[in-house]
Amino acid sequence: MSRLPRRIVCLSTETVEVLYLLGEEARIAGISGFTTHPPRARKEKPKVSGFSSAKIERILAVEPDLVLAFSDLQGEIARDLVKAGVAVHVFNHRSVDGILAMIETVGRLVGAEARALALVAGLEQSIARIRAEGEARVARLGRRPWVYFEEWNEPLITGIRWVSELIGIAGGEDCFGELSVHPNARDRILADPAVVIPRAPELVIGSWCGKHFQPGHVTARPGWDAVPAVRDGHVYEIKSAILLAPGPAAIREGLPAIAACLDRLG
Repeated sequence: MSRLPRRIVCLSTETVEVLYLLGEEARIAGISGFTTHPPRARKEKPKVSGFSSAKIERILAVEPDLVLAFSDLQGEIARDLVKAGVAVHVFNHRSVDGILAMIETVGRLVGAEARALALVAGLEQSIARIRAEGEARVARLGRRPWVYFEEWNEPLITGIRWVSELIGIAGGEDCFGELSVHPNARDRILADPAVVIPRAPELVIGSWCGKHFQPGHVTARPGWDAVPAVRDGHVYEIKSAILLAPGPAAIREGLPAIAACLDRLG
């Protein structure tokens, strides 16, 4: 008799994505309303929670034998589920290596370790290929282009660690990389947009969490006409659904998108 979980609730999109990629989507009993990968999950699976808030009774109604959660942002939900007698695994990864480790762990939880390792190996191959292409670009340009990544605009919030790492893999340099180590967005706030100007990024990537990026709002900021990226027209959007969840999509789709933006610099 299998002791593997049969009814899993995923409170964040990345574990949904992994289970689908492993061919284990039949185990998913409920998802967050903020799930984006894969798109079909939103049609196929009941939405039983938000991201940082949830009605516990809605989760319990689908009778989960395991809930997969993410970070302190879902800590109170996890606590209440544990009190209700539900098994909960909370991931807390913020790096590219953490994404790969999460995939391996999900694979072990559902008895699909070999498939998970194969998925990780494929992602590692993609990382290696784009890293080599990035190094070739660096050699060609004679520098690693400075990149300003904006996660939010009111106030300005810079990129989280896995995004900063992906920029580095693609051959760029996150101009606020020192802030990326902070897991909480409040610790990555730029108090004054003017602090970006002296860092002179050659590329601006906007990925506003949950809303469309508005390049015109960026280029109209006082003094930003002196920023090389603004002056030369290298202000681009990468959809937040691709980059701002620490799952396979960030590597499979987000990393090539960053590389494509860097390619436009020449």
